[in-house]
Amino acid sequence: MSADRSPPTPDDCDRLVAALRDVAGGDRAALAALYRETSGKLFAVCRRILVDGHDAEEALQETYLAIWRRASSYDATRGSPTTWMVVIARHCAIDRLRSRGRAPAAPIDEADNVADDRPSAFDLASAGRDERRLHDCLRELAVGDRSFITTAFFEGDSYTALATRASLPLGTVKSRIRRALIKLRGCLE
Repeated sequence: MSADRSPPTPDDCDRLVAALRDVAGGDRAALAALYRETSGKLFAVCRRILVDGHDAEEALQETYLAIWRRASSYDATRGSPTTWMVVIARHCAIDRLRSRGRAPAAPIDEADNVADDRPSAFDLASAGRDERRLHDCLRELAVGDRSFITTAFFEGDSYTALATRASLPLGTVKSRIRRALIKLRGCLE
């Protein structure tokens, strides 16, 4: 993919699918190529969730280990390779955050004031044909539900943190997120 922020082309997507297929076959050179092409984006996802740069680097390493182990489970009919890898990066970063037993040093709202020329997790998920569909479907949700979804799934906040921030019972937040996810699934199908 190019260094600019233009959405991925079908050739970019096909190249990543082929690389994942090769990685699933145990091709280390394909993993190295995949790393060169996607590490900046995936590091941005990890860094957005983890305040500490070292933790983000460790989460990125865990991400590529997970990609190496799970490449055979990637299904191109279910979504783009970038989205699949972003989800893995997000999970690795959140797992690392939880394993440390601490929350980020600063609220996520303060991250808007930090200059970062890399694409945000939301920008990454919004790129490409599948991501555009997701973005369109997110816009169909009620504003509050859309905020819950984007904060939980793109910024890594827990349901408990969302409930506290919104001054709502945890069960209410969980129910609203579940209903919003069902609406998203229906829209994406």
